[in-house]
Amino acid sequence: MTTDQYVITVDDLRRRYTGGFEAVSGVTFAVPRGEIFALLGTNGAGKTSTVELLEGLATPSGGTVRVLGHDPYRERAAVRPRIGVMLQEGGFPSDLTVAETARMWAGCTSRARPVGEALELVGLGERSGVRVKQLSGGERRRLDLALALLGRPEVLFLDEPTTGLDAEGRRDTWDLVRALRDHGTTILLTTHYLEEAESLADRLAIMHRGRIVTTGTPADVTASQPSRIRFTLPQGIPAGRLPLSLRAGADGRRVEIRTRELQESLEELLRWARESHVRLDDLDARSASLEEAFLEIARTDSDMAGV
Repeated sequence: MTTDQYVITVDDLRRRYTGGFEAVSGVTFAVPRGEIFALLGTNGAGKTSTVELLEGLATPSGGTVRVLGHDPYRERAAVRPRIGVMLQEGGFPSDLTVAETARMWAGCTSRARPVGEALELVGLGERSGVRVKQLSGGERRRLDLALALLGRPEVLFLDEPTTGLDAEGRRDTWDLVRALRDHGTTILLTTHYLEEAESLADRLAIMHRGRIVTTGTPADVTASQPSRIRFTLPQGIPAGRLPLSLRAGADGRRVEIRTRELQESLEELLRWARESHVRLDDLDARSASLEEAFLEIARTDSDMAGV
C-alpha cells in the first residue's frame, strides 16, 4: 500500500491502559485518499482510543499506525501541519469573540486560510463579533469545525461533528463535508448518528469490544440484514392465511415479514392479497437500515461474548 493511495493505514493496532485493560485489540484498516470513512461503535467500543492514536495524541501499545506515511506520534512535526482535528469539545476562551478565537488559532497554523473564509464555510460569518460564551452549543460545534479547517488539511478527523446542531445545521455540515471530500480531503469521522454515517460515508467500520466486527460500504453492511414488510390485516383475516413462504410474525392484526428477497416477497404478498380480495392497510416495505444492522451486530456479538 502506498501513501499516494492510502493516507491512513492501521495494522494490528492495540492500546492498553494502566491496569491491563485493552481498549483497542488488534484493529486493522486502511483509508484511501479522498474518502469519507466512518468509525462507528457502541459506547466503550474503542473508537475514541483508536482515533487518538491516529491523531498522534498517544503511542500504541502494539501494532502500527501511519498517517500520510508517517507515525503520527513520533513524527508529529511532519503530520500535524497537514491534518485537521475536530474534537468532541473545543474548550475556547469564553471572552474572546469568534473572530478573535479564529485569529488566535490561525497564528498557530501553517498555511492558514483567511479567518473570514473559514467562518463563512461553517455559517458563522455573521457571528464573527459574538463572544464565544454567547454562542449556542451548535454554534460552538461550527466554530470547532472552522478551526479544524483553517490549515486546509489533507486529512480531517471529525469526532461527533454534528452533536448539538439542529436539522438544518446538520444537513449544511454534511454538504460541507462532502464538498471537502470532493476537493480531495480524506475524512475520518466518528458519529452516534447512524443516519449521518449512512448518508456521508463511502465506507465504514463498526467496532465492538475493541475490535472491528464488520467493515464495508453502508450498502454492504445493511445488506447483511433482512428487509422487512409491515402491514395490517383486516378484521377476521388471521396471519395464518398468508402463504407459507411468507414467514411472518404477527401482533394481533399487525404483521411483519422479514425477507432477504424484498421484491419477490412483496410481489407474492400483493398477488395473494389481490387473489384473496384482502386489503393491506399501512403497508410499508423497506430494506434494512444501518441502525438495524448496527444494533443486530452489537446484540449478536454481545450474546456470543456471554456464551
